[in-house]
Amino acid sequence: MASVTFTVLGVCLALILVVLFKPSITIKKHEISIYWAVVLVGAVLMVIFGFLSPSEILSGLTEDSAINPLKILVLFISMTELSIFLDEVGLFSALAVMAVQRAKTSQRSLFFYLFAMVSILTVFTSNDIIILTFTPFICYFSKNAKINPIPYLFTEFVAANTWSMMFIIGNPTNIYLATSAGIGFGGYFAIMWLPTFFAGLCALLILYLIFRKDLDAPMKASVSTVRINDPFLLLLGLIHLTGCTICLVISSYIGLEMYKVTFGFFLSLCFFVIVHQTIHKHSNHEMLRTIKRAPFELIPFVLSMFVLVLALDKYHVTDSIANLLGSKQVILRYGLSSFLTANVINNIPMSVLFCSVCDNLDKALMSKGLFASIIGSNIGAFFTPLGALAGIMWSSILKKHEVKFSFLTYIRYGVVISVPVLLTALFGLFIRFLF
Repeated sequence: MASVTFTVLGVCLALILVVLFKPSITIKKHEISIYWAVVLVGAVLMVIFGFLSPSEILSGLTEDSAINPLKILVLFISMTELSIFLDEVGLFSALAVMAVQRAKTSQRSLFFYLFAMVSILTVFTSNDIIILTFTPFICYFSKNAKINPIPYLFTEFVAANTWSMMFIIGNPTNIYLATSAGIGFGGYFAIMWLPTFFAGLCALLILYLIFRKDLDAPMKASVSTVRINDPFLLLLGLIHLTGCTICLVISSYIGLEMYKVTFGFFLSLCFFVIVHQTIHKHSNHEMLRTIKRAPFELIPFVLSMFVLVLALDKYHVTDSIANLLGSKQVILRYGLSSFLTANVINNIPMSVLFCSVCDNLDKALMSKGLFASIIGSNIGAFFTPLGALAGIMWSSILKKHEVKFSFLTYIRYGVVISVPVLLTALFGLFIRFLF
């Protein structure tokens, strides 16, 4: 047990160092993420040291259960692809430009428009895609307008990682933890709408109080209007995203697994896009670019972390963690511990770990522990850059655009915002379970 624990802790420490100093490498002008390689090495060590056999790993990866990591990866990547396609056809850029144009010279108006737009889009798409899309736009616009980009960049990041709690599809951590208990789309929303609403309002208030002085200065900037090259493709993307969301809502009632829904809609989108472009002989390759942008690095990362947790389960380490947390004040304890753990090992590994930890709770308490952990996994993203992959990607984009935002600055803002938002969300969850 001790050997397994120390091996996993060593992998986590290595992951932290890689993320802090070099989350990616550049080969012939191509940037390649390497954070997943650390965890992959850890999974291989589990086999080399004899902690797990290849048959045990294969059995765990192919088990027909709700927490099968292969199903979860298909679900998340398929849903992400639907969002990326909408970005490729220009929807998110057009909405960002619209927000700037409506704000005119008022930074305060732009602040509220941006928060509202990012929040709504995150609910129905994916927090990672919104961050990847809006961050470069904010950097470009702020430089052009000669205004401080930090209020908008951090507002965007906080809004995306707060409202991603609303639907099960908003974050892979939501998917992993909720499906482990057989919680469907509707059941998830029924619990999480209130904590998300509370957290969203709290985040907006604190962000405004922190940045209100920066928002008093007027701005002068012009932005080019984004033209949708193919409105039919935009309509096609919106129809598929809407249809997929509706089918996810009813999937638990008709006995259809969610990963089949999202994968089916993605295949449908691919088919109709190819047919449309073939008929009209378009040279644009939106679908090809969409597939290239898929978060494929999540595959080795999630699978490797799953292997590490299999080892922890086998040697009863997760049982010890559950015993340490106890069965009293479950919402507070699991919410705080998941929040802190996410900032030590990242929120996806934390979710895989806490999925097993929550299994040790009584059935009456398991839902409380799972939903509290979901809250911690989302809000932990804006405590430190280590809290989520979104934070790693966001920090990398800022470096490319020469926006100064150090690790300590991140924590300084993160502490002030994340702690009250976390406690507010957990309070909302407590209220929700009372009624």
